[in-house]
Amino acid sequence: MRYAGFAFLVWMLVSGQALAQAFPSKPLRLVTPFPPGGSADIIARVTAQGLNEVLGQPVVVENRAGAGGVTGTDYGAKQAPDGYTLILISGAYPVYPAMLKSMPFDPLKDVAMVSMLTSYPFVISVVPDSPLRSLGDLIARAKANPGRLNYPSSGIGTVHHLSGELFNALAGTYIVHVPYRGGNAPLTEILAGRADVLFEAMTLSIGQIQAGKLRALAVTSRERWKALPETPTAQETLPGYEVNSFIGLGVTGGTPGPLVERLNAAVRKALEQPDSHKRFIELGGEPLASSPEEMRGFIAAEIEKWKKVVAARNIEKQ
Repeated sequence: MRYAGFAFLVWMLVSGQALAQAFPSKPLRLVTPFPPGGSADIIARVTAQGLNEVLGQPVVVENRAGAGGVTGTDYGAKQAPDGYTLILISGAYPVYPAMLKSMPFDPLKDVAMVSMLTSYPFVISVVPDSPLRSLGDLIARAKANPGRLNYPSSGIGTVHHLSGELFNALAGTYIVHVPYRGGNAPLTEILAGRADVLFEAMTLSIGQIQAGKLRALAVTSRERWKALPETPTAQETLPGYEVNSFIGLGVTGGTPGPLVERLNAAVRKALEQPDSHKRFIELGGEPLASSPEEMRGFIAAEIEKWKKVVAARNIEKQ
């Protein structure tokens, strides 16, 4: 019996390795749970190109937006666990369990983590002709005029939304949240002058800042960010305020371990490619590969963090 059990384990190992060596033999999908044009979509397309070159098969970005990203992620979680359906995991992912009354999938079981891709802060910014010249100006104006200033977000319960609420909590302000349906709508609103201040990912903000269409008041990282070295951190004015987002890759839960490891190795090679590495830097992020276990541990910690923010601000779950 012991020999039979050992033989079975050896067979499983060899079969898994053979499966990984033959993978992939057809195109892959990268399900992106947000509309085209947003920061997550930009990263998805850069990643797909890099993986295409490493894996030797097309990686097709498939946008499935809805419910702040839940719709597309749930779709990806319910596909065949064969490694051919990749799922883009963003900073919004650990917010789902904090904001939803019920989840259509288990975020730590129904999606298997593959690797982190990049990490980046948010930027708090305004249009160039705004009278707000610093984060101190924003806090002072908001305190003097509660409810008169507003900030747009890509939806209720998104990281953008909770970033603004965390700011209100720490600054003692009331800046009104105006939710939109994802994508680049918040950026459109601020550029059109219909919003006062923007809490947006570095990946989407930096191009507008460099083009002079937005003026950065602060970055939300712990230290000044190399892409905007002259921009102060929010903590320099508002101690304790820190928001760092990320993007990573997952696959349908239950995907065999050897396939997950094969994809993890492919991600690492893709991030090392000069073109991909340069593009991630240009987008304001830092290329950041990880093991599947490291990514899962990070996601679990972020879920607990945002649950505390939602509870502290008495934000109604959806």
